[in-house]
Parts: sequence; C-alpha cells; structure tokens
Amino acid sequence: MKCVLLIALLSISMCLAAPADEVQIVKQESQVLADGYNFSYETSDGSKQEQQATLKKLGPEEDALQVSGSYTYVGDDGQTYTVTYTANENGFQPQGAHIPHV
Repeated sequence: MKCVLLIALLSISMCLAAPADEVQIVKQESQVLADGYNFSYETSDGSKQEQQATLKKLGPEEDALQVSGSYTYVGDDGQTYTVTYTANENGFQPQGAHIPHV
C-alpha cells in the first residue's frame, strides 16, 4: 500500500512539474486492416501526420507495403512546412516546397 501511495504521489508531482508548453495530442485515429493500415494525429503545436498503407503483390510469393502520407510541422523560423511522401519498392520519395528537387 505504501508503495502504491508513493508511486501515486510521484506521478502527481511529475504532472505538476511538467512545463506549461508541453505538446499534447489533440486528435488521433488509427485502423489496422488485414491488407494495410492507416493512422493520423494532430498535436497542440500544429504538427500533423497521416499515413495509409496497403499490401501490394510484387510476385507470386512476395508482398510489400505501399505507403503514402504527409506530415506538417512548424519550423524554428515560424513557418509551416508540409512533406508528402510515398514509400514502396522504389524507396522513400518525399516532396515539399522546401525540399530541393534532384
């Protein structure tokens, strides 16, 4: 009983000592399917991410996930940046206005 009380008091004190600007999750959704998944979340600092994946048959005995999504964040310069991407058998392919084109 003393151990439980001590843990509870420590937890409360840690919560009270947490910084006021701590980032919180304000929205979160996810779904796992037999042939893929999807998820999204948004945080109190304006960051967001969403991702979808489906299973693709590459050959008779070879499957791979085909992933697409995007994430948005506020940079140190105060600007909001968004990256969209796909990831598949050709690798990770990000796109964004701030990413140099090769």
